[in-house]
Amino acid sequence: MADYPLEELNGKTPLQVAHKPNMDYIARKGKSGILRTIPEKMQPGSDIANLSILGYDPLKYYTGRGPIEAVSLGIKLKREETAFRCNLVTLENGKMEDYSAGHINSNEAKEIIKTLNKKLGSKSIKFYNGVSYRHILLIKNEETERAECTPPHDITGKTITPHLPRGEGSEILLELIKKSQEILKNHPINIKRIQEEKKPANSIWPWGQGKKPHLESFEEKFRVKGAIISAVDLIKGIGKLIGLKTIEVPGATGYYNTNYTGKAEYALKHLKNQDFIYIHVEAPDEAGHAGDIENKIKAIENIDQKIVGKVLNNITGLDDNYKIAILPDHPTPIKIKTHTNDPVPIAIYCNNEKGDKIQTFDENSAQKGSLGYLIGEQFMNLLTKKEHPQPKQQTSQNTNPYKKSKIQK
Repeated sequence: MADYPLEELNGKTPLQVAHKPNMDYIARKGKSGILRTIPEKMQPGSDIANLSILGYDPLKYYTGRGPIEAVSLGIKLKREETAFRCNLVTLENGKMEDYSAGHINSNEAKEIIKTLNKKLGSKSIKFYNGVSYRHILLIKNEETERAECTPPHDITGKTITPHLPRGEGSEILLELIKKSQEILKNHPINIKRIQEEKKPANSIWPWGQGKKPHLESFEEKFRVKGAIISAVDLIKGIGKLIGLKTIEVPGATGYYNTNYTGKAEYALKHLKNQDFIYIHVEAPDEAGHAGDIENKIKAIENIDQKIVGKVLNNITGLDDNYKIAILPDHPTPIKIKTHTNDPVPIAIYCNNEKGDKIQTFDENSAQKGSLGYLIGEQFMNLLTKKEHPQPKQQTSQNTNPYKKSKIQK
């Protein structure tokens, strides 16, 4: 949700413009601050950010995005195997036209992955079907783990040549990309998509590789039993790795049309036998990657009305003592269409504590909150325990990352 001020919004961010009375209520009745979810010198990926929010230091636990998503799909990784996140993408005239192949639907993607396995699969190479454009490539080759790979959503509209896999172990990946393009060029699914004026999935793009990580249980770490709700395999994978129950919600898509209301209803239902529910919504991130201001604002408003509002209105009958927190995992600014490592606004409402009377939930207001500047796992300690950790002083020279961003220089 977090963003930079936009000229199109008269110098405001989507969060500041969106009608979000329920998030504002949490800020007004609760306590606000800003949270650095991405450690310095680490890439601002959703995997790193969500590990951090859930209380696990990425510098200690992170091995790569691919293995986390593989765990979500039930893939049992062996020690010698490297798991890659494998996007189906649209390339056009040597450029990354679309990192999601026009958000190809899962049924079409399944047929394409089936073909790739038939043509390119072997004892050491296998493709696993995921959701929409998000899939897994498993390779039994130690060198491929050391290849340098670029996330496709970082190079939308750019020439792919400088961003192709490089370095040690990249030869196998380059060969797979090349062969996938030859196979997919005339694939029946792509011929049909072109006829329907949709973007074809005409190449694979492997990235985010790593080995299976080993994380301690969330319940043992925080003495809280919990569950996770998300349409994204990455988030489900993190949940499974730390022992959170995965709650499947019908109609949850990881896109603008996700089942917002269903996520709230299932969260409330499972709070009857869980201490903690982690609800993740991908829609604002997708809008940020697309540079779509209108849909980003709409996604924020949908979250506010259909998730935050529904939870606020129905949680009182479940427990006399509860906390509700709202926050992005990382910014995905409209102008650059990719993630940044700027800290994010957070607000935590506890029904039996006084708030700091911040009036709205947004990037600027949160900086004035009593929680101050928090680092990584401090957030989960704050949410799950009665004692509050002391806020850290912001070390960045830029005290307001949203006001004086590099985008505006």
